[in-house]
Amino acid sequence: MQGVPMFSWKPWTVEDSRLKYLGLVEALEADLRQGLVKPGDRLPPQRAIAEALGIDVTTVTRAFNEARRRGLVEANAGRGSFVRAAPEIAAASADRPVDLSMNIPPQPAGAALQRRIPEAIAGILSAPQGMLRLHYQQSEGSAPDRAAGAAWLAERLGSLAPDRVIVAGGAQSALFAICSALLKPGEALAAGRLTYPGFKAVAAQLNLPLVGLAIDENGIVPEDFERVCHERSPRALYVIPAIDNPTTATLPEGRRREIAEIARRHSVAIIEDDPYSCLREQVVPTFAEIAGDITWHIATLSKCLTPALRIAYTVAPDAGGAMRLAGILRATSLMAPPLMAALAARWIADGTAREVTDAVRHESAERQKLAATALGTATFFADPNGHHLWLKLPDHWRAEEFAAEADRSGIAIVPSGAFSISGDPERAVRVSLGVAPDRAALERGLTLLARLLERPSYAARVVV
Repeated sequence: MQGVPMFSWKPWTVEDSRLKYLGLVEALEADLRQGLVKPGDRLPPQRAIAEALGIDVTTVTRAFNEARRRGLVEANAGRGSFVRAAPEIAAASADRPVDLSMNIPPQPAGAALQRRIPEAIAGILSAPQGMLRLHYQQSEGSAPDRAAGAAWLAERLGSLAPDRVIVAGGAQSALFAICSALLKPGEALAAGRLTYPGFKAVAAQLNLPLVGLAIDENGIVPEDFERVCHERSPRALYVIPAIDNPTTATLPEGRRREIAEIARRHSVAIIEDDPYSCLREQVVPTFAEIAGDITWHIATLSKCLTPALRIAYTVAPDAGGAMRLAGILRATSLMAPPLMAALAARWIADGTAREVTDAVRHESAERQKLAATALGTATFFADPNGHHLWLKLPDHWRAEEFAAEADRSGIAIVPSGAFSISGDPERAVRVSLGVAPDRAALERGLTLLARLLERPSYAARVVV
């Protein structure tokens, strides 16, 4: 409402405080330390605070006097009271923002990537014929690079003919090429009703209408896929089979086989975007194993090693499909970065890729344990070895509002609307655990989110 002053602080009290007025002071002090309010923020009038909390105005006045004595608050005649913050609290509240929005793997200190990457590249270039890695490469990838991809995938997909493997410059590039190869503008593409935003962007760019499928804690519901096949005749199904982004669900083997059978009956191609399977300790057969003749499989290294390694091994149903895909990549991105492809092949051959993936899995598991402790009684879904979680919100919070409130407090998260196909987002946000530089920063961000969950939303609090 125009003309109504806005206040950053939402009054509350520390219930177990020795005296009621001290509970109000301690609440303000705690919010300063957490960064929920900052020096210069205007505080609500004392009477409005009293009404919001159901306490006497005299109690609030005593609290303000104590806050001024502690250097937390200063009064400005005719303008009201403002946060001042004692020096040690101001320093604590000036911590850098915590990014919990980018879904990347944590970079464990033990992996020593800052040393290993330049050493490996120097080794590649100093080898006989190494300087050829600075030249243009085939759009499908060189024969050694395709063989390396087949070797990397063999653990999960079984033996692969290298001529079915394409080396792409990241999963997004591969996903765009596959959708371009399989569908014409206007043809329907099915996916879970909550799905990866990058996939939504590809569909929008290619004018492919998305059909959202029902999902539960185990992922896409086969019966709804069957219904959509009858009603909409989609040309392809997009699925993240393990540690789904954003819901973290992993499709059980039985459900995968059921979905594959439905797809086969209705001549639906399966696009299997599988960046996280190698992080899981439990191995579940992939769609590429179950129905390789109708599945296009994408396995990026960016989610299990480092986002700097923009290499995605893509498996087509047959050699002809691989060449068709290479033609599209030639027209769009020309080739995968040659040095990155060589680095990936080298690390796969000498065991570094497996070692780094194991370190990422271990660090992700430790961060998931930290998250479970920091979020307390909050409801969320997660995989023990994944590097994101799906946080459910209380009924008084909308996802967009909660994300905006977190952002104002220096915490970046992604609301459910970014993933929704139906346009009807649920009360949930994705919290990524990998981008925080260390566990201390992650704990600080998660603790702040836990505090925000318990607070009233902006819409619910009293406007003063």
